[in-house]
Amino acid sequence: MAEIAGAEPTRRDFLYIATGAVGAVGAAALAWPFINQMNPDASTLALSSVEVDLSQVAEGQSITIKWRGKPVFIRHRTGKEIDEAKAVEISQLVDPLARNGNLPADAPATDANRAAEGKEAWLVMIGICTHLGCVPLGGSGDYDGWFCPCHGSHYDSAGRIRRGPAPENMHIPTYQFLSDTSIRIG
Repeated sequence: MAEIAGAEPTRRDFLYIATGAVGAVGAAALAWPFINQMNPDASTLALSSVEVDLSQVAEGQSITIKWRGKPVFIRHRTGKEIDEAKAVEISQLVDPLARNGNLPADAPATDANRAAEGKEAWLVMIGICTHLGCVPLGGSGDYDGWFCPCHGSHYDSAGRIRRGPAPENMHIPTYQFLSDTSIRIG
């Protein structure tokens, strides 16, 4: 029996739609526990942020902490290091972007955009070479910053790639100063 265009819906049409809706709700209710179990557990969420006491880090020293399984370099830069980094023109950089999680993605890689405003002496960055994921050596290289001995990438005192195969500056994680001597990363 063929349906006529513009005909009223029948009881059978209603039953098909109701059965489909109940089936969709049932499938979603069945799938929810499987989807929910993919969320990170409490111990993983606890590692999503870490607080660091900076009071024992003297000017010119660096510390390395672990955050989300990655090394994070925290350097208390000297005035000379800051001045050298500020003197670099963006046009001289391999990567012109700041790569700072606290700023927009298109922020330029000036020294000011690589450190926190008003806390330029502190450089906080993920200590992973952006070429193949090696961990660079601090206080090394041609630019008084970091050097990755695996493939020869040279970073300056602001963690910006200056020479070598690395395509990007070392990344700056999202962080904030809680006080003059304490920061929260993440």
